[in-house]
Amino acid sequence: MSKIPSPCIDVCKFKRKGHCIGCSMTKKQKSKFKKLDKKKDKMAFYRTLLEQQVDLGGYSHWERTFEYRCRKKGRESPLTKLKT
Repeated sequence: MSKIPSPCIDVCKFKRKGHCIGCSMTKKQKSKFKKLDKKKDKMAFYRTLLEQQVDLGGYSHWERTFEYRCRKKGRESPLTKLKT
């Protein structure tokens, strides 16, 4: 798998109690993801993020948009690995 992209979909509006309305990350989580070096750590981050999105609700748009962005950049979506 190529470099694992950030979960950010370039919405970056923290209007849901400190969570971005685009990806559900907090500013602290965005900073943490940027500091992760190992693929296994980034994949664990994605698992946590997906659970967070379910808990918060209202993020059904994220997966479709994120996968589109990955394809547009010529990268494999890390979500593919999580589903298998």
